[in-house]
Amino acid sequence: MTAPTSEDVESYLVRTRWFGGKGRPFRVTGVRTIAELDPADFRTSGDAVSRLRAVRIHLVDVVYDDEEGGAETYHVPLSSYADPVARLEHALVGADGSGLGEVYDAVHDRDAMALWLGAFASATGSAPREVPGARFHRVADTQLDPDATSSPLTGEQSNSSVRFGEQSIMKLFRKVSPGRNPEIEILRALTEAGGDDVPGLIGWADTTVDGSVLQLAMLQTYLRGATDGFVLALSSVRTMLVDESAGSAGFDHEAAELARALARIHRLLREVFPSERRGPEAAVALAERMRERLDRAILAVPELDAHAPRLRGLFARVGELPGLTVQRIHGDMHLGQALRTPQGWRIVDFEGEPAKPLAERVRPDSAWRDVAGVMRSFDYALAVVRMSPADGREPLVRGVDECGEWPVVAREAFVAAYARELGFADGAPPEDEILLLDAYVADKAVYEAVYEQRNRPSWVGIPLAAIARLGHTGETA
Repeated sequence: MTAPTSEDVESYLVRTRWFGGKGRPFRVTGVRTIAELDPADFRTSGDAVSRLRAVRIHLVDVVYDDEEGGAETYHVPLSSYADPVARLEHALVGADGSGLGEVYDAVHDRDAMALWLGAFASATGSAPREVPGARFHRVADTQLDPDATSSPLTGEQSNSSVRFGEQSIMKLFRKVSPGRNPEIEILRALTEAGGDDVPGLIGWADTTVDGSVLQLAMLQTYLRGATDGFVLALSSVRTMLVDESAGSAGFDHEAAELARALARIHRLLREVFPSERRGPEAAVALAERMRERLDRAILAVPELDAHAPRLRGLFARVGELPGLTVQRIHGDMHLGQALRTPQGWRIVDFEGEPAKPLAERVRPDSAWRDVAGVMRSFDYALAVVRMSPADGREPLVRGVDECGEWPVVAREAFVAAYARELGFADGAPPEDEILLLDAYVADKAVYEAVYEQRNRPSWVGIPLAAIARLGHTGETA
């Protein structure tokens, strides 16, 4: 099995949505071919003859040359063809390593994705389907249609998702690390425990590299009729612009329902994974991690330095807490990770923050970190509408700045409903919990400032404005 050149892969990475090193100097130091799916192994009598020669799974090693440094490994499956394929021109990576054809990102190739679905469909709950170099597992013998048409999802994401008809959706993990992927681990546990607030896990694919298991993708139930939570929030804000009677446009109710779903998931996670109450040393360690992230963030976003004294003071107060209750959490929670379905809210993407190393993503943490992530999303919804020009289809009855109460109402409804679901009287968490929530909100905004500076510089003002408000207006950022 042969791989494309490092130069071809390097030039392709910077064109993708999922590569985490955009804006940083990097080098591709290796392209390893680790597995292969042969079209001949998955053809049925009804299949049309394809020019697809093979789908090869590659690991791409990347090293960064800036002050932050570090290395990452990316999962890049490629379709190999003897001749150019016009419909895949947008996904062209380069020449086949053998020099006998061209390779394309397999996620965009319906013939290649048919092989992945065929591998899942031929696995059972008791026996994985093995291909050279990889395995496809099933949680149960759920019936799958191997002829379902694949459709890659669009939008910004750190992985790649492909929908198969109306039945299932595959998430192909891009940045990979040895060990169990937290999303597979959590979704499998929640699915087997009967959790209704997440899509059910159908199966996953993995391989073994240097003696360690590496999980490559997962297949889960497709949520028909689902609306992205952030899209729903944007619609709510825009409704306020054209309807004087809209108030918070009903989103306080949606925020409360989402909070209850998240609280139920947190409660179930405490049942299926270990949780514990840790002493004051845990609070000190958390405060130090927050300070360290702030110090690193200032190198990337110098504007943060003006707010550093207040933020360090907030984090120092966290270090004085008597202890922390920690458990497994979502780890990267925001409105884009919540889907509103006809059956209620469903929460997805339990992989944690992709930029963090695996050991940090699976580390037990306070559930308030997830709450903070959603609260930051409310602020983003108003800010994005403020940055977007009016489409002129409906007359505006108020300016965007007049909608400033929208995120405040949403935040209050969310926190109160979450607290009530967990048994806090009157929907009011204790003061120590509120302090933790404030610190997590600030920590999240610092992370956002770095992300925006590297990926969407025109948006960096959104988290910076929130950080500037923190501690001055009496409300959480």
